[in-house]
Amino acid sequence: MKEHLSVPDEKRHLFAQPLDTLIAGKREETIIKVEKKFKNLKNQGEKFNFYIVGDIVTQDFLSNPFLREYIKICIIDEKTKRNKIKITHESFFEEEKEFMNPKGMISQESWRIIKESINSDRKTLLKITQGEEDLLVLPLIVSLPLNGDKNNYVFYGQPPITSSKKSIPEGIVMVEVNKRIQRIVNRFIKLMDTKK
Repeated sequence: MKEHLSVPDEKRHLFAQPLDTLIAGKREETIIKVEKKFKNLKNQGEKFNFYIVGDIVTQDFLSNPFLREYIKICIIDEKTKRNKIKITHESFFEEEKEFMNPKGMISQESWRIIKESINSDRKTLLKITQGEEDLLVLPLIVSLPLNGDKNNYVFYGQPPITSSKKSIPEGIVMVEVNKRIQRIVNRFIKLMDTKK
């Protein structure tokens, strides 16, 4: 990809919809639901990796001893609702990368760094120093491999939305990465405008 991608204003509402399963509820509730689900899947013999976009979700997964074990990549910008937030991770990550990603866009550098981090197979913290991380869930989903011995799951926070035709409660969106979801995300990417 040679250009930056941005969301056209008239299509912004489409990008606010959850991409896959919404686990609705407050932070304290949703993280317990996620833990329960994956303990059950582990007991059934499933293997998995977690990829997380957003500071609050990253913080909640890192604070959970069971869930943190499966984290591969977290993408944060150290802001939540315009306030600064500090992620404490006690040298959990093997690698940290800092870069810029303009608000409302996917930069070509972001795309490259995400692919490199997936390929390195190290526990990686990707930190946006300027801009925001929200849209980076899209290149993350389409860049993840489908043919490994572990299933890949992407998680990100869903803010409550009351302005669209149907309201959406707050929670965590859980994306099970497969061909179907990658096709959907590629359709979203094709809706975006290219900028030099």
